[in-house]
Amino acid sequence: MKTRAASLPMYNLPEMRPLNAAFWDALADELRHDGFANIPSVLTFARPPVPDRIEDEVLFSQTCGYPLQTLYRGQYRLLGTPSYDAPGCREGTHCAFILVRGDSPYRKPEDLRGTSFALNSRHSNSGMNLPRLLFAPLAGGKPFFRSVVETGSHPNSIARVTSGELDSASIDCLTYTFLEDHRPEVVASLRILAETPGSPAIPFVTSIATPADEAARLQAGLLRLAADPARRPVLAGLRLRSISMPDPAAYAALLDYERKAAELGYPELA
Repeated sequence: MKTRAASLPMYNLPEMRPLNAAFWDALADELRHDGFANIPSVLTFARPPVPDRIEDEVLFSQTCGYPLQTLYRGQYRLLGTPSYDAPGCREGTHCAFILVRGDSPYRKPEDLRGTSFALNSRHSNSGMNLPRLLFAPLAGGKPFFRSVVETGSHPNSIARVTSGELDSASIDCLTYTFLEDHRPEVVASLRILAETPGSPAIPFVTSIATPADEAARLQAGLLRLAADPARRPVLAGLRLRSISMPDPAAYAALLDYERKAAELGYPELA
């Protein structure tokens, strides 16, 4: 039987590894009580936030919502939508923060015209898709920024803004909050300039290769975990308020953001 993998790569600062591991241990415990076989004993921490694909061996992971509609079409089954207790989050949704240095002269999104902008990945919802929609009405069908730099990760984007190399960045609001929790010195010199439009929160998924009956049991275990008062400390460590049944249409609507930006003459964040 092929070895399966479990990972939580989206909010995975090294300082958060014990918190993510505790969450997986709790879920694995739920699954074992249900007779689920071939459960990964530990989380895989090496999986990148935006891998090339969702591999067949992925039993459990969390994946950015925008590439689910592009890179990963036909590769996954949705398991659950989280709700977080953090600024920028509402029931089943999150957003991105446009960050600038605290001493910068910029006060509103319009002020960033002609400046340099950092994003983690062109495939990212919070790094690219949401700010593209935010800046599309301001761009007038033309490039808005002097330069847009792909940095490879949200922490890298933040580092290049704090150093003064770049002027602003779009950062997932949860990433920002977890940095405030675990590395406050990293974001102390930054200021939130604006919030992007809201978006469905980053979902929990399994590979499309996971049989439908197993996926249903996995989903049931996840929802039981989220509803169990005894598990509340485990969820609270990751700021998880609840996990609900996912709405596929909500994630498909992220392509509407792409279309709306294109209709405004701004098909690429530029």
